[in-house]
Amino acid sequence: MEENLLKTCLYDKHVALGALMSPFGGFMMPIQYTNITDEHNAVRNNAGMFDVSHMGEIFVSGPDAEKYVNHVFSNNVTGIPDGKILYGMMLYPNGTVVDDLLVYKEFEPDKYLLVVNASNIAKDYEWLCKHKEGFDVEVVNASDSWGEIALQGPAAEKFAVETLGLAPAAELGFYTYYEAKWNGQRMVVSRTGYTGEDGFEIYCSHEAVNEIWDKLLAAGVVPCGLGCRDTLRFEAGLPLYGHELSDEITPLEAGLGMFAKIKDKDFIGRDALVEQKEAGLSRKLVGIELQDKAIPRAGYPVEVDGEQVGVVTTGYRSISTDRSVCVAMVDKAYTELGTQVEIRIRKKVFPGIVTKKRFYETNYKK
Repeated sequence: MEENLLKTCLYDKHVALGALMSPFGGFMMPIQYTNITDEHNAVRNNAGMFDVSHMGEIFVSGPDAEKYVNHVFSNNVTGIPDGKILYGMMLYPNGTVVDDLLVYKEFEPDKYLLVVNASNIAKDYEWLCKHKEGFDVEVVNASDSWGEIALQGPAAEKFAVETLGLAPAAELGFYTYYEAKWNGQRMVVSRTGYTGEDGFEIYCSHEAVNEIWDKLLAAGVVPCGLGCRDTLRFEAGLPLYGHELSDEITPLEAGLGMFAKIKDKDFIGRDALVEQKEAGLSRKLVGIELQDKAIPRAGYPVEVDGEQVGVVTTGYRSISTDRSVCVAMVDKAYTELGTQVEIRIRKKVFPGIVTKKRFYETNYKK
């Protein structure tokens, strides 16, 4: 029911701007303000901003913090420098995914920030608490007290420095962050994002997020909804939990084995991944380009000679390339680049060809 949905600290701003609001991850979120295409192109060509205050912030601290995070997280945080960020997953013992997340190595000793998906906050917190036995750590879900704005696009650095006065942001490397103050309150500024473009994610108090939003809006940054957030991440080959990752998909099947350090350390789900790797994958995520303007959607069957060999996880008419493309989980025999397949869209089938999952290459290099 809509009355049970949560609202971010920027909800009133979205309503005032006439955004189309819709449920997402337990929150009422803006899907678009004008239209998805214009907002998508604003990020690709200039700068756009997203309210991502629905994301979860969970802090882990204590003498065993590093050991504990390594136990629950697929990537390896051993010895990483303060200010470094790692992408990875929390896994079930069978190797499928609890959630994908970012782990921030705090500037304080023995402390980490875990940024998790909005729809999984409660589940992730429960999972983390369940597995802290034997570790001297404190796990705190601080999601309700933090807001977040994602400033994305080739002009993001300019707006961060000139509009917000965040001069150190220009010196950040990709997947690093620094700490600052906004009106005396703690602020985290990271060079991360979910669009394939350059950009920053800014975490701070609800009051500060509202001030930052207003400053960026007044400076001409385009407000963007979750509609183009999905088209942008999809074109850049980035996974979405519940589609390219889930409690039925492993990192190896998703092509994300580089973020599961099975040779470096032990972690929950590692043994299952080792076993799967040794046995060989039976299926894998691939890109598919249709030889037609029909649009493949999530759930549509992938077929070869009339038999289903897979299913679409995400599909669009790509805004940046004007091609009908999708990501699909398909049987291993049909995963080679160039393999001919078909997508069934209702009663018709459309020919397609297996491609890389990244459909659009940005110019961003940092």
